[in-house]
Amino acid sequence: MLTTESIKTKSRNEWIDITDIVQTAVAKSGVKEGLVVVFCPHTTAGITINENADPTVPRDLTRKMAELIPQHDNYDHSEGNSDSHLKSSLVGAQETVIVSNGKLLLGTWQSIYFCEFDGPRNRRIHIKVM
Repeated sequence: MLTTESIKTKSRNEWIDITDIVQTAVAKSGVKEGLVVVFCPHTTAGITINENADPTVPRDLTRKMAELIPQHDNYDHSEGNSDSHLKSSLVGAQETVIVSNGKLLLGTWQSIYFCEFDGPRNRRIHIKVM
């Protein structure tokens, strides 16, 4: 089953916990044992899995990425968002998670995040449950 969900981001750099959206797609699919792939069809955003217990973790990751990949540098790309493309490539466009007993098989402190690097924007994610 394939579903597409819309996400509206509010800032240039933002991490949005989409675990509940993905779990809902899994539940609607009826799949009890399998896989779910979460895919981001954008070149300036990404999908990752990281800690959900402490909200400072996504902030730390955002801050460190900005230090390592500054918004303004000696980039050739003329749109002003080269840093966003680089961050997207580092984070990646998709995650695959095991489904067991109809639930996402994530670690105790893990969530799935949509990572915005060039917002605010209207975005989409594709969720394939199999």
